[in-house]
Amino acid sequence: MKATVIAPVEFPAEAAQQLRPGAWLARRDPLIIAACALVLAVPIVVSLDPATAAVVLAAAVIALPFSSVPPKRLALFVLAFVLGGLMAVWGTALIATDSGPELFAFGPYTVTAGSLYLGLLVGLRALAVAVPAVVLLGSVDATRLADGLAVRLRLPVRFVLGALGALRLGGVLTEEWRILASARRARGLSGAGFVSVAFALLVQAIRRGTRLATTMDAKGFAGSGRGWARSWARPVVTGPSDLVLLLGSVIVAVLAVVTSVTLGTWNLVW
Repeated sequence: MKATVIAPVEFPAEAAQQLRPGAWLARRDPLIIAACALVLAVPIVVSLDPATAAVVLAAAVIALPFSSVPPKRLALFVLAFVLGGLMAVWGTALIATDSGPELFAFGPYTVTAGSLYLGLLVGLRALAVAVPAVVLLGSVDATRLADGLAVRLRLPVRFVLGALGALRLGGVLTEEWRILASARRARGLSGAGFVSVAFALLVQAIRRGTRLATTMDAKGFAGSGRGWARSWARPVVTGPSDLVLLLGSVIVAVLAVVTSVTLGTWNLVW
């Protein structure tokens, strides 16, 4: 009787996050990086002015050479944020309070210089929050982040490992979307069929999530009920460089506020 050889299943290259291991930010503590992104977002959230957003964006551009995010990928993210921000600019310009000369009217809506300026500020604000987050969090390895959440923050192991599995399989969903769309075109169906492809992808994601949860429970990844009392192979270490990164983020946030107040553009929205 001839033995059947089962070939190993290979995940696509996009399934794993492609990070430059030599990048400076990639060697930092993931929890510190997440804290830095939160610190930089605080002055942007509490104030609506161009100076604060410009300082934070400039800091993100300066930090780009130290990040694991390739410039081309960052450009794609920025393009997506810009396209989404244009909708926010347009919506804000339509519903904001009119001030200044009227630029044009759109049915019952009018767009003035003041409302358009406010819309541009909203778009710049969103960009100032998103770009530093991509530069910083794009350098975080999902496995190291899970270690930090479990060891440092003592989060439940079910939540940590479930989130890790979801992050690691994010690229698989992107690849499956491409495969499903190509299969529809090969069958002569019109277009990619966004709704049908999205539904098929949802079904695949639910099935894969169910299999992953069953496998993790079978291998003892569910924890012992105490949530954090299991051993972790990789140590979580915070060094002086991590503290320098956190201090630099605090300095940038303070500098953004000081610059805005000095220029007279500080506009507290809370």
